[in-house]
Amino acid sequence: VLVELFTSQGCSSCPPADLLISQLGQAKSSDVALEVPIVVLGFHVEYWDFMGWKDPFANSTWTLRQRNYGQALQQDSIYTPEVVVQGRSHCIASSLEPILALIHQAPRFAAPDITVSFSLPRLRVLDTTMEAIIKFKVDKFTLDIMVALYENGLVTNCQKGENKGRILTNDFVVRSIAKAATLHDWPARKTVREHFKLPLWDTFNRTKCGAVVFLQNPSTMEVYGAQMVPLPEDL
Repeated sequence: VLVELFTSQGCSSCPPADLLISQLGQAKSSDVALEVPIVVLGFHVEYWDFMGWKDPFANSTWTLRQRNYGQALQQDSIYTPEVVVQGRSHCIASSLEPILALIHQAPRFAAPDITVSFSLPRLRVLDTTMEAIIKFKVDKFTLDIMVALYENGLVTNCQKGENKGRILTNDFVVRSIAKAATLHDWPARKTVREHFKLPLWDTFNRTKCGAVVFLQNPSTMEVYGAQMVPLPEDL
């Protein structure tokens, strides 16, 4: 089950949610009464930057992603901190209980068989090769296979805005994302192979990063499964 947090360092309500999601992403199932494996991603939005603090991890693309969810889920407005579960439901990320409720209610799908290999031929570009077997038929809708790179252990001394004077910590922060493939009228268990590039950032450090592959309908924003992929030690 994919759990996405939309957050901002410029919002005073977000640091507790950041901590909550970090703990949720690192917890064992027995720690938080989880019944299913989850994958956590944090998307920093930039629409609070005008409050005085420019979030160094914010990206207008992530804001657009949240707006697409807002439209798909028929929300009156978007907000932070917001959690979206499996692309199908949302709640305020102020406490654990409603998030767990959405996780338990979320539909589950057979995990795809995915192999991803990475190489670093030059700075700021990650060559990526993916081979995946989707276990269900993709019929009458389109499915995007997305690959996201996230970073853990980010520490920021916030000097302005609503969180002025606070040391902010963030994990599972999405830094890069790419569409690996688009499937339509795809039979079950047919293999898809793709090669693509993931852009990197100046401070990329493999030991702090990981990758997530998830399947998403671009029209409805519904997610059909997610899987974490470790980065190789020789990057």
